[in-house]
Parts: sequence; structure tokens; C-alpha cells
Amino acid sequence: MISKNMLEDIEKVLISEKELQKIVADLGRKISEDYKDKDLLLVSVLKGSVIFMADLMRAITIPCNIDFMAVSSYGAGTKSSGVVKIIKDLDKNIEGKDLLIVEDILDSGNTLYYLRNLLAARKPNSIKICTLVDKPERREADIKADYIGGSVPNEFIVGYGLDYNEYYRNLPFIGILKETVYKEN
Repeated sequence: MISKNMLEDIEKVLISEKELQKIVADLGRKISEDYKDKDLLLVSVLKGSVIFMADLMRAITIPCNIDFMAVSSYGAGTKSSGVVKIIKDLDKNIEGKDLLIVEDILDSGNTLYYLRNLLAARKPNSIKICTLVDKPERREADIKADYIGGSVPNEFIVGYGLDYNEYYRNLPFIGILKETVYKEN
């Protein structure tokens, strides 16, 4: 049962709000340098990356466009099903664009592996991946991010867009969810 005070459900804060601000600023600076003469299109993978994407695009100091995809590979569970379903596709033609896929977490890698291959067939100029957090212990697919905010342990984390059963996205930090919260359901 999710408590009325979501903070009670957090075992430990892994990345504070202040640390997240620094991570995003650093990523924005690096991306701005790397894409200064390119036709940058940021692609947010909904819903988890929306908060990160909003902050990241404000930290990028060069012209860029944005678009959104919604995919699902989790459902209401805590582990990826491995089956990727496109719920909302891109609105823009990406041919000749320099794509930067913006994701909240690189976990098993199955979703990003699928997306990268799907989008590559649409003939963009380049495709790179920016993930807020990387969980390399869980990797199943052969994929790496080009920009990584930080690594996290193999724990169930929530906050700053990351959710459990659609809750906790609005926490301003990333924390470990108490096992009792998700084991009850």
C-alpha cells in the first residue's frame, strides 16, 4: 500500500535534488558542445524521462527540437517483460537529424536496443543515447549510453520521473523504494 506521505516509502535517497541539478547541468553543457553544429532532435521516452527531458533541454544552450515516444515494457510490474510496445510514435520525420534519445534509466537495455534499431531504419544522421541513470548489473541487451548522469545499484528506484505503478515520479530526488511497498502488491 502506497502511503499518503510518499517519503515514508523511501528507504534511502540515492541522488539528491541538488545532485540531480548538477548532473543535468553537466550533461547539458557536454551535449551543447558535442552538437553545436548539428541538427539536434531530443527524443524523450515517455513517461519516465519527461522530468529529466524538461530540465535537460533547458540546460542545452544550442538550438534543438524535441519529440516524444511512449513505449511500454513493464506494465505494472517491477521487472521489464522484454516485450516492447510502441504506444505513441514520433510526430517528426527524423531523416537527416541528429537524434539524442533521452531516457530516465538504462536497465535491461531491451527497450533502448529496440528503439535504437527502429529509429535507425528511418535514416537519421546519427543516434546517441542520454540516460539519467545506468544500472549496468541488469543489462541484457548489447547497448551503452553515450551520456550517463550516473550509475545506480541494482535496487528498485523511484523519483524524478522514475515510478512504481505510476506513483513517485514527482519526487524531486531519486531514492530506493522500500521492498515492503512493492512486495505487497
